[in-house]
Amino acid sequence: MANKERILITGVTGQVGSYLADIGLEHENEIYGLVRRASTQNTERIQQHLDNKYFHLVEGDLTDGAGLERIIKTIRPHVIFNCAAQSHVQTSFEQPLTTADITGLGVTRLLEAIRGCEFRPKFIQCSTSEMFGKVQETPQTETTPFYPRSPYGAAKLYAHWMTINYRESYNLFACCAIMFNTESPRRGENFVTKKITKAIARISLGLQDYISLGNLDAKRDWSYAKDSAMGIYLMSQYHTPEEFVFASGETHAVQEFADKAFGYIDKKASDYIRTDTRFTRPAEVDLLLGDSTKARRLLSWQPTKTFDELIECMVKYDLEKEASNGLRNQET
Repeated sequence: MANKERILITGVTGQVGSYLADIGLEHENEIYGLVRRASTQNTERIQQHLDNKYFHLVEGDLTDGAGLERIIKTIRPHVIFNCAAQSHVQTSFEQPLTTADITGLGVTRLLEAIRGCEFRPKFIQCSTSEMFGKVQETPQTETTPFYPRSPYGAAKLYAHWMTINYRESYNLFACCAIMFNTESPRRGENFVTKKITKAIARISLGLQDYISLGNLDAKRDWSYAKDSAMGIYLMSQYHTPEEFVFASGETHAVQEFADKAFGYIDKKASDYIRTDTRFTRPAEVDLLLGDSTKARRLLSWQPTKTFDELIECMVKYDLEKEASNGLRNQET
């Protein structure tokens, strides 16, 4: 195996970070994944790579600027993908300062570490459609004005503009991937789509009676996370640092996602969903719809899963996983 590039991925144990690791290794690169020090590591999403000699875990934290600079100077990566963040919108209202420190200032620490190196790795920041918030136009493109409606969206917007500022001020290859909602079997369990598909699996097995959700009318543009990760990887191979939107170009309400997901087990969502005000946000984002024309034209990027196919693969995964967990519990 002739490695092409050394790639550093922050947040490698997360959904998008783990798919980037998959893609990087598929393209014969050497991957370094940044993980925070913890008593137990959540490596389920990257378990398949732990014995690969071209995959390495490195302990580090976006709150430690000196540590980040040391790591970057030691590894000397060709590319850095920043997927690390406190990325849950509801949590950001409860922990705004932590969100600002990690999701916002953490990016500045990475950029400062890069600026202090004699070599200049490419830097790709994972931005989010939550920056559009109270949308100023529909659909949203790379030039749509931002109006974040959460501490998470505001922190991401700070990181977004700092990335552009460092590019223009210090001539760095630094750019942002504006990702709309990314979903997959690897989605975190505190996100609404995963809450729904996991609940469906447990309900089908008689392990759960209902699911509590917040705003069912919120409309989102949902894409397959590995498709978005592929777009981010293609950005690193493009000849100039530019911003790109990655989106399906369709918007669907949470209620529609739930209806279709429950349909795979021949049940009605309305029979199992309860609304709970604990899951509503102080400021809501009502509609997100992305226009990825630029990525499709310049990067030859294309989504590989439809909305229905995405839901189906998530439901099937959780059905199999919950059934397997039940079998193991019986055996013990």
